Amino acid sequence: MELVEFIKYQRRYYGHKQQDLADMAGVGLHFIRNMEQGKKSLQLDKVNQVLAVYKAEMAPMAIHLNKSRTIECLPKRYKDHYRW
Repeated sequence: MELVEFIKYQRRYYGHKQQDLADMAGVGLHFIRNMEQGKKSLQLDKVNQVLAVYKAEMAPMAIHLNKSRTIECLPKRYKDHYRW
């Protein structure tokens, strides 16, 4: 699941509005909108603040390129905690 899909799914699943999520995560509404629109350059610390609301985090991990030169990486789940 892509980051954008994960955030939208979790927010809607829990019935949160964008402003609710921004308040809970301690970030601005504009940042949430940028995340959900798939902005390519976001501050990792703020992304993790948002993900922490849903017990998830984004972290560096090893990746590899397949034959078509696209990146393959899958989210891993640790107990009740998501980590990319």
